Formats: sequence, structure tokens, C-alpha cells
Amino acid sequence: MRSRYTAFALGDEAHLLATWHPDTRPESCAPDRGTRWLHLTIDDVVGGSPFHTDGVVEFTAVYRDEAGRGELHERSRFVKADGSWLYVDGVVRTGRGR
Repeated sequence: MRSRYTAFALGDEAHLLATWHPDTRPESCAPDRGTRWLHLTIDDVVGGSPFHTDGVVEFTAVYRDEAGRGELHERSRFVKADGSWLYVDGVVRTGRGR
């Protein structure tokens, strides 16, 4: 999860696509150059240990764009395939902060 957040922050589309499950991966996910990602908080983790094949990560990512400060809150599903964790999908909520 943290590597995907860093990839969003750096605009590393290749890493985002490489860590996305092929069943749900889009053809592209070009970064929004107008968004500056500020920090990430992991709110909850279910499963995801070396002994699991799936897991859930709930997080809040704070960003700033032309409209001001905002938060993206997501509960993401991951699966382990060939030893690597892959993002499947998530339930997203956004909002504006201070």
C-alpha cells in the first residue's frame, strides 16, 4: 500500500499498473499533475500477513489541489499472486478539509 501511495505521489504510472491485479487493472492511470499528495495514514489492516492470500487496507491520503486541501479515504482489497501483493479494488470516499 505504501509503495502505491508513493507511486501516486511521484507520478509513477508503471509501478501503479505493475501492482494492480490484471483482472481489474485499467490500460492506463496517468497521474494528475495538479494534485500534490501530502501524507498517508493507515487506518486499518485485515489479513495481509505472509500467511494470507488476501487482505484489506483502509487508509486516508491527504492531498492539495487547485481547490485546496482534500482527503481520499479508501478501503482497498489486495490479493497475493506469485509472492506479490496486487491491488484489486476499493471503496473510495473523498472530502474537503481545512
